[in-house]
Amino acid sequence: MTTSTSPARIAIPIVAAVLSMNAGFIGLGAVFDYPKVLSRPSEDVLALFRAHETAVVSWFSLLAFGAALFIPIAIMIGRLDDSPRMRWAVRAGIAAGLVQLIGLLRWPLLVPTLADRATHAAENASATHQFELANLILGSALGETGGYALTAAWTLLVATALSRNGFPRWFIYSGIAAAALILTGIAAPWHIPGAQQLNFLGYVLWSLWMLALAAFTLRGITRRTHRPPPRPAAATRIRLSR
Repeated sequence: MTTSTSPARIAIPIVAAVLSMNAGFIGLGAVFDYPKVLSRPSEDVLALFRAHETAVVSWFSLLAFGAALFIPIAIMIGRLDDSPRMRWAVRAGIAAGLVQLIGLLRWPLLVPTLADRATHAAENASATHQFELANLILGSALGETGGYALTAAWTLLVATALSRNGFPRWFIYSGIAAAALILTGIAAPWHIPGAQQLNFLGYVLWSLWMLALAAFTLRGITRRTHRPPPRPAAATRIRLSR
């Protein structure tokens, strides 16, 4: 490993990002039936959003926080290896964090106003159309499709770059498998059978892989940082004994 960054400064954001994203996803599933709710008519989605606005905004904000953490994580993980592949991983990771952050922030920043406007008969059609447009551009195209592709690319690049740094083979192969499964999410908008389930499985595996990355990084850097000083040469010991 080729980093001088404190082990905790790398491990803590990784754990925080994984916990934030999983807690947000579980919370939204409980109060908003997310992501299944997105397959309902827009009027129903906005009505359900209004009924649980505070909770939905809070959970989406937590998801966005996890996505934002991905940016410094990508930069710090990039210091573990100085190969061209890892440099590309840093770029992919920053881009993945940005597109997901933008896509998720539409819920706490844009949707509350649209949901309120949709309650007025004169503005209902316009608000609903803008909501659908935001979901298409910021959600499906940018946050989801772009997020899946870039997260998969980052995971694949990091896993293969770290293969020369002493990380075990099962960890490398798990990262590659997680990247492949996450990438299937690109097919979800086309309603290809099994794509959404495989993508979900990919993120479960990815979450475990990220926690393993935090653990291995912390242990590996700690061992390297706190390696005991070399013992003096025999000639030096003899000279000192005289």
